[in-house]
Amino acid sequence: MAATAQSRVLFTTIASIAGMVCAACSGSNPMSSAIPISQAGQRSAQIHRPSQSGVVVDPSNIGPQVTTAVLGADMDVWFDITQPGLAASFVQAGMANTRWPGGHGADHYHWRTNRYGPGKCATGFNVGKPNPKSTFDNFMTDLVSHAHLDTAITVNYGSNAQCTGGADPAEAVAWVKYANVTKHYNVTWWTVGNEQYTPDSLDLRSSPHDPTQYAQVLGADYYHQMKAASPHVPINVCADAATDNKIWDQTVFKLAPFDCIELHYYPQKGTSVNDIFLLTSGVRGLTATIKLIEGELAAAGRAGTPIYLAEIGSALPPGDKQETSITQALYAGQIVGEMMNDGVARANWHSGYVTCEPPSQGGDFSRTLYGWQDYGGSMVFSDGAIDDQCHRKNVPLGTLYPTAVALQVASHFVRNREHALGASVAGMPKVCAYATTYNGGYAVMLFNLSEMHSQNVPVRIVGKTSGTGGSVWTYDKALYDYSKDGIWKGPSTSKLSSWRNSFTVTLPPWSMTVVQTH
Repeated sequence: MAATAQSRVLFTTIASIAGMVCAACSGSNPMSSAIPISQAGQRSAQIHRPSQSGVVVDPSNIGPQVTTAVLGADMDVWFDITQPGLAASFVQAGMANTRWPGGHGADHYHWRTNRYGPGKCATGFNVGKPNPKSTFDNFMTDLVSHAHLDTAITVNYGSNAQCTGGADPAEAVAWVKYANVTKHYNVTWWTVGNEQYTPDSLDLRSSPHDPTQYAQVLGADYYHQMKAASPHVPINVCADAATDNKIWDQTVFKLAPFDCIELHYYPQKGTSVNDIFLLTSGVRGLTATIKLIEGELAAAGRAGTPIYLAEIGSALPPGDKQETSITQALYAGQIVGEMMNDGVARANWHSGYVTCEPPSQGGDFSRTLYGWQDYGGSMVFSDGAIDDQCHRKNVPLGTLYPTAVALQVASHFVRNREHALGASVAGMPKVCAYATTYNGGYAVMLFNLSEMHSQNVPVRIVGKTSGTGGSVWTYDKALYDYSKDGIWKGPSTSKLSSWRNSFTVTLPPWSMTVVQTH
């Protein structure tokens, strides 16, 4: 999880781009005329039918290659990953990858013993005690293998087993060898340290959180040795990158050897969140951040370096009401579209399974936020616990919360080795669109950012005059609203009829829809 100090700067940075225009949306601001958010269920929907409007997909405007590696959620070593049903939830959500052993805990963690070090290494910011059952092998066999997930690992940079200094690089090298030579797990993505640019991360080296030392240690002790430890399975070794620390990025990008950079993205703080901000500036801020990092990489002579978004969330802790709401689902779905257009190499939502957080933890549970739950948290799946503090109705283990449902819908849009396509929206300021090639045809992912009005959206594909029909998946506010009564619904499905010249999709209020057509 990103650091508290970082969040203040990141929130300010993202807020400053609130007037930017989303390339996939029409209008100066897709929510500029939005009705203020109120408590759920208080208004009836109306259909808005603008003229001379719609979505145009341009197959000649070919973007980056698409990868399902942007569909994932990380896991933390303190959670019991041997519980039955965890793998099934990842499969149901259409996820393709995960990350281990967690965020800040990675710089406390020693994989051979499945323990943290003593003293101050045993505690810290957002660090939970490792679960005795959650060994690396159990993680790989109980979750990764059953769910067919690609895995990324963060190795310890910050502390040795005695908690007397920085991590022993030999521990990381041995982990690579064990994973890929001894056990043949074929883990190809590895990052050295977690958010070492922040003071909240554990770093017991002589110059804590110093980018020059990090770059030197990465080059002298980690990078080449880790790659050599996996002679038959080429691996990518990633370096930490910051969204708000230019000195760190400039130094590390210039001095360190690396194959990829790891980035984390949270546009808000859990103590003060906003639905309209999240659905507009929160989404657009990701692409702005990616462009910023790409510019820094180019300036260091490292243009084209793969970017790994290892943690994505709507807000830093404490948990807030928005995290279990339809608004975060619409944010997550748009983020998938942005990552696809930006050519992001892989990504994980933070997190798969964690415990809930009640309002007493200090998160935002204002009535200005849409939603029914009196608990929050970064989890995208239910842990199945009945927690009196959170006042949860019994939500079975593995139930997909709205964020996971959004990724489930997006999994019908994102397909390996396809390509992003240009998609433009005219005359519909509350509609956003993304497009890809898909299995010899096309797929479009549409968002209605109007809380109250349905949108009838004509879609035209340049150069294609007819189609045989297709399949449609939709997740919307009305489906989410069943959670008021403890019922968590997944997406609805329907069929697209054959069409000529264009087809029209009706988007319910606050919804995301994926259409596949030939």
